[in-house]
Amino acid sequence: MAPIEPLVPEVLSHWSALRGGAASRFGTGLINDTWRVDAPAGVFVLQRLHKAFGPSVHDDIAAVTAHLAAQAMPTPRLVPSDAGALWVSPRGAPETVWRVQTFVPGSRAFDKVTGPAMAAEAGALVGRWHRAMQGFAHRYAHRRGGVHDTAAHLERLHRALAAPRDRTYLDEVRALADEVTAAYATLPDLRDDPLRHCHGDLKLSNLLFDEAGRGLCLIDLDTLGEMRLAHELGDALRSWCNRAGEDSTEAIFDVAVFTAAVQGFFESAAGCVSPRERAHLVGGLRALCLELTMRFLEDTVLASYFGYNAEKYPSRAAHNRVRALGQWSLYRAVTRDAAALEAVVASIAP
Repeated sequence: MAPIEPLVPEVLSHWSALRGGAASRFGTGLINDTWRVDAPAGVFVLQRLHKAFGPSVHDDIAAVTAHLAAQAMPTPRLVPSDAGALWVSPRGAPETVWRVQTFVPGSRAFDKVTGPAMAAEAGALVGRWHRAMQGFAHRYAHRRGGVHDTAAHLERLHRALAAPRDRTYLDEVRALADEVTAAYATLPDLRDDPLRHCHGDLKLSNLLFDEAGRGLCLIDLDTLGEMRLAHELGDALRSWCNRAGEDSTEAIFDVAVFTAAVQGFFESAAGCVSPRERAHLVGGLRALCLELTMRFLEDTVLASYFGYNAEKYPSRAAHNRVRALGQWSLYRAVTRDAAALEAVVASIAP
């Protein structure tokens, strides 16, 4: 396959509005490659999709963003090519999928929550998004099977251990996998919780804020689909509340950030959340910490999925080992304080 950067001019040629534009690397996402394009016609966002996402995801993005726009909810929109296509594959790499989206003016992205005030805005934004999605009817063309099937993630981890590609940390991963397997048996059963339209990947960098710090919109919509709210919010809180970040083996769970985020969400989503969903919020947080532990452990021995920081780590396996240990530390912290966190939710949720 041809190198990615030399393909950018060929890709941009499919959009007359982008010709002559200057492309520069943009964002810190681990999955898709992203560029900002400053063109005479304005600013746009160019992305090369990870192989995990098929072209059909663009039908879902187009439908959801049209609905959000009709609800007066800010959102990036796909920009059709000159041929009217929502995505293109260049001749230099016909197996790849590229797209262009509008740039949201006045927006700012962050990799880490700075404190309770930002957490409250993030929670409020997600609450508004879920309220806007109430009543939306759509059958998703792109389906990520078993995306939060924790049992399936555990099974994949054990399969990876049976056929590892990178054996550098194999003994350590096997030992931790035994502890993770025991922890899995203590998770609540979320299978009877209702399915709802969800973003699917609410790490902070997928939320945009305006210049005043108010939550503006959600981006990177490839993960859209129907799932349980406990998983949606559990993944968000797992990411937002860990002050140590994902590149530390020792997590620091910030209860003040958790409290502010939950309050912001429930104030914006009042009336949209069932009692069962509220009761399972902390359980969903525990499940997502454990699920990410499993996924990072799996990629520690397979070294094939998550991107990694080659300037800081000697290998993909080395980076994923740190991430796995960090998520395991986070799981233990949340589990230790689960009763107190559930009391916080009970005191806030209507």
